[in-house]
Amino acid sequence: QVQLVESGGGLVQAGGSLRLTCAAYGNINIFVAIAWYRQAPGKQRELVATITRGGSTTYADSAKDRFTNYRDNIQNTVYLQMNNLRPEETAVYYCSEYPKLGYWGQGTQVSISS
Repeated sequence: QVQLVESGGGLVQAGGSLRLTCAAYGNINIFVAIAWYRQAPGKQRELVATITRGGSTTYADSAKDRFTNYRDNIQNTVYLQMNNLRPEETAVYYCSEYPKLGYWGQGTQVSISS
């Protein structure tokens, strides 16, 4: 069993930055990849970024050039650095096992004011 715990959310102004952390209690390297999703009220869950065990990354088009996904395999932690945040990116952000999506964190709220 692996538990995923997100942290790092908060309230920032548009154009600000946040770094989200996905800490795994257990060996995160058993997963092929870790994904970051977000869900705003009344909207569908959206895939933001993924990072494989080896560190290869993918990003949603909206996140490219502003978000950076990286990991520390020794610390069993994945990070999502988010820069130049936009109000429409206000959502609860989750990390999950990918692609099976069998393990999820509880989410962390990110709010961006205009």
